[in-house]
Amino acid sequence: MQEESRTPSDPPGAPRPRAARRDPFAWLDEARLSRERAGLVRTLRHRPADSELLDLAGNDYLGLTRHPEVTDAAAGAARLWGAGSTGSRLVTGSTALHAELEAELARFCGFEAALVVSSGYAANLAALTALTGRGGLVVSDAGNHASLIDGCRLSRAETVVVPHAAPDAVAKALDGHAGDALAVTDSVFSVDGDAAPLPALHEVCGEHGAALLVDDAHGLGVVGEGGRGAVHAAGIAGTKGVVATVTLSKALGSQGGAILGPARVIGHLVDTARTVIFDTGLAPAATGAALAALRLLRREPERAARVRRAAARLHGELSAAGLRTAHPDAAVVSVRAPSPGAAVRWAADCRAAGLQVGCFRPPSVPDGISRLRLTARADLTDAQLTAAVATIVRTAPEGAAG
Repeated sequence: MQEESRTPSDPPGAPRPRAARRDPFAWLDEARLSRERAGLVRTLRHRPADSELLDLAGNDYLGLTRHPEVTDAAAGAARLWGAGSTGSRLVTGSTALHAELEAELARFCGFEAALVVSSGYAANLAALTALTGRGGLVVSDAGNHASLIDGCRLSRAETVVVPHAAPDAVAKALDGHAGDALAVTDSVFSVDGDAAPLPALHEVCGEHGAALLVDDAHGLGVVGEGGRGAVHAAGIAGTKGVVATVTLSKALGSQGGAILGPARVIGHLVDTARTVIFDTGLAPAATGAALAALRLLRREPERAARVRRAAARLHGELSAAGLRTAHPDAAVVSVRAPSPGAAVRWAADCRAAGLQVGCFRPPSVPDGISRLRLTARADLTDAQLTAAVATIVRTAPEGAAG
């Protein structure tokens, strides 16, 4: 049959013509149309080096990303150690600068040891995949960040998702489990800016012999005495069974992440965590910048309180204007929108008026409700806060007030 299918001009052994293959990515077009109909298409916007917009969208809570001490430290580290770390932490990616940052970060937050990695996302993946596994149990808050959710999936442990900020539900999930168990939560949730009940969660975990992992990305630099974080403020930093992760890209104005905990936990991560073993170490410039920002915060602890005051003012004035605004426990202020499309238009109208705000829509919001997400900063002036509130209220779409 193969010989008969050739044309007379085909040489012996020539391959037969094949039918046109199906486009393997044809489904992407329909998927995009579906997102367009739901108002969920996202766009990358390249910000200029010196934007004229008032920024209430970024996570530079302490206003340090352009501070001369921080940028000078970044430049100095790059000149001394090079532009990149050149390898994983276990090969050539560790420097004395990394060790210095780890020691000071652990001491500042109240933990025995710390391990710096390339991002906060990588820190959560490292902690979850190395501290649990098959046969173990992870109890995860329904409002947790995507990096924690992905860490749960990759851990291969049984994962039970419990209602948001519900210690009783965590206790119920832990009841009767005989193996290793880990409860995981954000300290300050990134969507509404509310705080987790850490003391109650710590108590539940202690009663059940479970460990507690807290992502303190939005607490470090903002919450607690001098910005030492929500875990420190709850009085559980450095206690048995508690591990925290942080990011260096928010309050510290740099990039990277870290895991904080008992020394034996950190040693275990070095031996087993894939985002430590196989990922390139944090670049020296980012490491130097984070260390300089941490030292600046220790010298100027009042920056943390200024962030919280700015967030409280945004919440109070927007609520007084009739907008549905969640009470902030740190720097994040959430303002609900009537629909995904309305949220996108609201954010665009704010931008056209000179104000940059965040726009959160499904699937970024676990409750499916679209929002403007505002982030307070320590360096915002009274005039800037007044202008921001006026712009948000003036551009609010129909149905935003509640």
